[in-house]
Amino acid sequence: MLEPLPASQWNETTAAHLLNRAGFGGSPAEIDRLRQMGLGGAVSWFVNYERIPDETPAPDWAHPDPNYLAQRQAIQQAADPETKKALQRMQYQNEYQQMADLRYWWVRRMALGPRPFQEKMTLFWHGHFATSFEKVQSPFLLWQQNETLRQNATGNFYQILTAVAEDPAMLRYLDGAQSRKGKPNENFAREVLELFTLGEGHYTEQDIQQSAKAYTGWGIDRSQMSYEYHPSNHDNGPKTVFGQTGNFTGEDVLNLICDNPQCAKFITGKIWRFFVQDQPPEPVIDALAADFHSHGMDLKHLMTTIFSSKEFYAPDVIRSQIKSPVQWLIASTHQLEAPLPTQPMTLVMLAQLGQELFQPPNVKGWDGGIAWITTNSLMDRYNFAAALVEGQRVPLPGLMGQMRSVMHNNVSENNLMELSPVDVNALFTPVQLVDSENFLAALEARFINGTLGDQRQNTLQDFLKHRSPIEEIDIRKAIRLIMCTPEYQLT
Repeated sequence: MLEPLPASQWNETTAAHLLNRAGFGGSPAEIDRLRQMGLGGAVSWFVNYERIPDETPAPDWAHPDPNYLAQRQAIQQAADPETKKALQRMQYQNEYQQMADLRYWWVRRMALGPRPFQEKMTLFWHGHFATSFEKVQSPFLLWQQNETLRQNATGNFYQILTAVAEDPAMLRYLDGAQSRKGKPNENFAREVLELFTLGEGHYTEQDIQQSAKAYTGWGIDRSQMSYEYHPSNHDNGPKTVFGQTGNFTGEDVLNLICDNPQCAKFITGKIWRFFVQDQPPEPVIDALAADFHSHGMDLKHLMTTIFSSKEFYAPDVIRSQIKSPVQWLIASTHQLEAPLPTQPMTLVMLAQLGQELFQPPNVKGWDGGIAWITTNSLMDRYNFAAALVEGQRVPLPGLMGQMRSVMHNNVSENNLMELSPVDVNALFTPVQLVDSENFLAALEARFINGTLGDQRQNTLQDFLKHRSPIEEIDIRKAIRLIMCTPEYQLT
């Protein structure tokens, strides 16, 4: 089993690490608040988030549309091709605007909501149980799935697996709603084994074929946009899965999967890679998986164990992961104590940096890790850092075209000029601005939660040399410099 972190090792560094990984980073004041809670109190504050009220309203349009079927039918039955094209254009524009609203709604919830760990877990599951607007083509279904992930984020794994399997967005994405007796669709059956639960090499083609029969009968009530079981479409014959034979339902097969110890190992490894480090130590995963399985696949127990462990706070774990675009943007606004950019700017930033929410590249989700960094995306990080710090004074070449692509032309020139410069004087105390040595230490504490490498330290020291006290222009330039270091790209 993992070793608990000694109380003597709970300090600003470890508190900042927990804030970065269980949430989306924060200011020095937020780090200090966590430190004062103690390890147990801080972990409990994150993981037992149900005690914190969350009254975030849903988007205005997030409800079943009683006119949905009639509108679809009107488009299909339009006799005039021009009328049909105009109706389709209106429908697409409405859906694209709703998707923009949904993406920004979720980013704001991650950045400003009262339960950062619940949102971080929702982001994890969003990449694990990947679906996309390109295939689902319904903002409402994607919002509904997002809520399903949120509400089941830290229950037991069988609970969230079943909820997602029967979720209408997933039924569309992996063609489960089209699967019926005599013609079972194997897409979901394959992906649930390969990507969601066991991993390659731990099942057979027969397991896929037989379990696909068990999932038949699952469908969607199109009037309510909800899961609906169709008994007449379900294969009631015997199925043999993992060597066991029975008249299994889809839920029965999901239960068999969760009973397999490999499932606990697969999920534990995936969670470790997302929250801790890219290369999980096998002995640690074996121990965690055995404990996870013995506790009924309880995710809250698993995450409490991880966040309380000495292994989670190991020196080679802290500041070792490349920030995802979502993490980079939200952490940057927290450290700058600045508001999120406008909706168009936020969505373009995330798309350009490689993480367009509700649009992962494929059913595997985002690769993460080093894949977040390319020559182009790194330069974009530098440019966007400058935009966050300087506001409208920093031009971003070609941004209008990028915005129109992401926002489907629903953007004006005015949207480019709504970023305000950061009030950099409010980030540091007069004592921290007395000389370059104090200021550099304050910069590192706020933006790196540690220290820069020698070369970057020397560069900043040379820049700040002979500046006493530090003026606003120097503060602004120094922040831009530190946000362009390799250390800043890590969390």
